[in-house]
Amino acid sequence: MTALILDGKELSKISENTIKEKVNELSKHNIKPTLATILVGSDPASETYVKMKRNTCARVGMESIAVELPETTTTEELLNTIRSLNNDKKVHGILLQHPVPDQIDERLCFDAIDIRKDVDGVTCLGFGNMSMGIDAYGSCTPAGIIRLIKHYELKVQGLNAVVVGRSPILGKPMAMMLLNMNATVTICHSRTQNIESIINNADLIVGAVGIPRFIKSEWIKEGAIVIDAGYHPEKCGDIDLDNIENIASAYTPVPGGVGPMTINTLILQTLQSAEKYIMD
Repeated sequence: MTALILDGKELSKISENTIKEKVNELSKHNIKPTLATILVGSDPASETYVKMKRNTCARVGMESIAVELPETTTTEELLNTIRSLNNDKKVHGILLQHPVPDQIDERLCFDAIDIRKDVDGVTCLGFGNMSMGIDAYGSCTPAGIIRLIKHYELKVQGLNAVVVGRSPILGKPMAMMLLNMNATVTICHSRTQNIESIINNADLIVGAVGIPRFIKSEWIKEGAIVIDAGYHPEKCGDIDLDNIENIASAYTPVPGGVGPMTINTLILQTLQSAEKYIMD
């Protein structure tokens, strides 16, 4: 039996059409969902990511504000920029592009973002609320993965789920989201001992370790759900997907699986933030 392909590219297209309709509805209330992106320095990869996010905003009729700061920006200067955007009622979401230059306290700056505008899900408060089942914007990549799981109606409750990776915006929130869906969750990482045997017992595996093809296809048991959240210049993810269609019950392709859902979730959560202005 051939595995089900979890097509994030297709789902993101469907979602964009829905977002466009809702953006048009908000215009009747004189509200235009607006995402502010902050880019510090001139890292080429970061510039590309920010451009992709702004292009997506334009496609769905949303506004984006590009804030570009020099490489020499201090923590206090960045904090002042964030405070200004927090106080700007026209801005519904704030994205601080990671990474920032070394002299900046990135965590302090992330946590300065107003929780109501934390549409990228990077604040400690947002993570804590999400973990406790309190309404919060989830980190975009794991939240996008959960949307894929729900769209394809995959059963998660009771599954033995293994998350390989422990980053604060991917591995850790991914584990909490799966736990909140009643999976039994194990977190592994690059220093985990006997990782092959742990993965071999997984009913659902999420590769989020940031190392190309770190997880070997022969480690994966037959019928597992395989989600690869990595993407590398070699045009591969964190999981060796060779012959995966004959091993897994469902899997995300690379590219075209998790990646499109990350940006789409950012845009969706910015829309949701704007919608709350009507209720307020």
